[in-house]
Amino acid sequence: MLNTERAIIRRGATTLAFVAALAPASALTPEPALAQEPQDTVALGELVVTATRVAVPLATVPAAVTVVRGEELRARGVAHVLDAIRALPGISVVQSGSHGATTSLFVRGGESDYVQVLVDGVPINEPGGRADLANLSTANIERIEVVRGPASVLYGSDAVSGVIQIFTKEGRGRTRANATVRGGSRGTLEYGADISGAAGPASYSFSASRFRTDGIYDFNNEYRNDALSGRIRFEPDARTDATLTVRYGSGEFHYPTDSGGNVVDRNAYQLEDRLTLGFEAARRLTDRLELRLLLSLSDLEAGTRDAQDDETDTSGTYAYFADSDTRRRAVDLRANYGLGTSVVLTAGVELEDQQTESSSEYESEWGPGSDSFGAERTNRGVYAQALVQPIPALALTLGARVDDNDAFGTFGTYRAGVAYRPAQETKLRAGVGTAFKEPTFFENFATGLVRGNPDLRPERSLSWEVGLEQSFARGRFLVAATYFDQRFRDMIQYRSLPFGSTEPNYENVVEANARGAELELRAMPTADLMASLSYTYLDTEAVDAGYATGPDAEYVEGRPLLRRPTHSARLDLRYAPADRGAIDLSIRYVGERDDLDFAVFPTRRIALPAYTVADVGAELALVRGDSRRPDVTALLRVENLFDREYEEIVHFPARGRTIVAGVRVGAGF
Repeated sequence: MLNTERAIIRRGATTLAFVAALAPASALTPEPALAQEPQDTVALGELVVTATRVAVPLATVPAAVTVVRGEELRARGVAHVLDAIRALPGISVVQSGSHGATTSLFVRGGESDYVQVLVDGVPINEPGGRADLANLSTANIERIEVVRGPASVLYGSDAVSGVIQIFTKEGRGRTRANATVRGGSRGTLEYGADISGAAGPASYSFSASRFRTDGIYDFNNEYRNDALSGRIRFEPDARTDATLTVRYGSGEFHYPTDSGGNVVDRNAYQLEDRLTLGFEAARRLTDRLELRLLLSLSDLEAGTRDAQDDETDTSGTYAYFADSDTRRRAVDLRANYGLGTSVVLTAGVELEDQQTESSSEYESEWGPGSDSFGAERTNRGVYAQALVQPIPALALTLGARVDDNDAFGTFGTYRAGVAYRPAQETKLRAGVGTAFKEPTFFENFATGLVRGNPDLRPERSLSWEVGLEQSFARGRFLVAATYFDQRFRDMIQYRSLPFGSTEPNYENVVEANARGAELELRAMPTADLMASLSYTYLDTEAVDAGYATGPDAEYVEGRPLLRRPTHSARLDLRYAPADRGAIDLSIRYVGERDDLDFAVFPTRRIALPAYTVADVGAELALVRGDSRRPDVTALLRVENLFDREYEEIVHFPARGRTIVAGVRVGAGF
């Protein structure tokens, strides 16, 4: 295994020192790996945290896990998290056209709010809702761990189809600083700087960046995103560590279109300010017992500004102003205990306070109006998990959780999995589990024209999967295959009611299934050439459409769920000659999928055509730095290389060919 991989294993997971003392020796022995693996891949011996909340080798994890490394993303010129995970196995990301526009994330056919997204352990989802990745940049990111499958046992609500966790870069070695500037098509300009290092028991990393573009429309489509990130870790002795992380993002997106994609507005824009703050401290009390405390804060302030332009400004509504503030504050205390030589027990308690406040004012053809809304609820969770390794080749995971929420009461979930290594290069895995998603504040408590339902139950799921991972030629080639089946029940549906009705607009009525297969092929035929190919087959179906009627409804019995392609694939090629730089080619295929056309009334269900798009990224070392001079690297990224016309959402054209070039200067001190 390469030195860089060993460094990742030593420092890449916050709980490594403790687990090394508790877990069986065989569980932490590095496995043969793909040296200098392609992006999106993880070696069987590399440590991952998100799937179990304890740093363990991938070989012992019963779930499907993909790791995307931040260093390689920056080398490819990928500026946003949504582009980093787009078209990974089992994942579909859709965006309404321009940079900064609303995104939806679908994992294994689940709804867009069925994925828990975390930044250094801090959830950024709206409570019970989705995480919009439009403004989440890749600045100062160490790695992204993507876990597919249910994970409510460890993470509570929203982790129905998967978990995506973003880890901030950790400082190592002597101080190093980098500055980057890039520019290109449609007025795109990106610049930023970062600094990181370690001294004695402390390590640190900080970054600041700005991204802006004019957008794809002729007017009113500007986008700006500012990001600040920092991480400080203090490790005074072998038994104690504490880490403080902070991430702040500010975005401004100007949008000229209505829900049907029609260009109707000249000055409407959205604002977003997001703060995540996490503090994690750990103390190993004995060689077998460790306590960990996580304090987290997530604060999202969002607003809409749309002043009236003239008498033709939007249909029906002439002006609209809205503001909202959603906060999540949580305390998580857990204990890890090593029992004998083959068992690691994890038990924890979590207390989370959720708050939201919103207000709006509008002027319409029916006169002026205003609305305000506020709510608060508390969730208390207790969870336990056992990692059992009765023999070196077999690892079992068993877990359960009970949540008690002010809004929906008590709810329980479980998960069980097995990972078996009959041979050094072979891994068989299987898992089954349940998960849930709490209602959103709006679904529970809305008043006015839309009435919430305080009696809503959580949406729930039952999922299982089986998988095989097989490597060849001492780890240079790897094949992974997974079959999964997910069943969603008590899905919340909006229903339109006559004006003046006192009945709630939301009910638990919809049922749906999603099943499919994921295939991954990875290869490193030479030391400087890497390739990966992934393919996903997805079969979704609405089993009970609830209140939906007709063939053009959102849910139609026997029909696929919206915006989920049946077939999708991705090919990545990377050529990285030593000390010269690298060139990456990515080809992404997205098959036909259903969508709703909101440009007509009543809405109409249509089939969006398949598309194929290619991206190229490259970096070239111009100057190799030393003690007297800095590194200088030229950067190039071309998105949609062949300028294909396609839509991820009907009537919202995707970006055409985009060329961005720049330079990065770095120096050590």
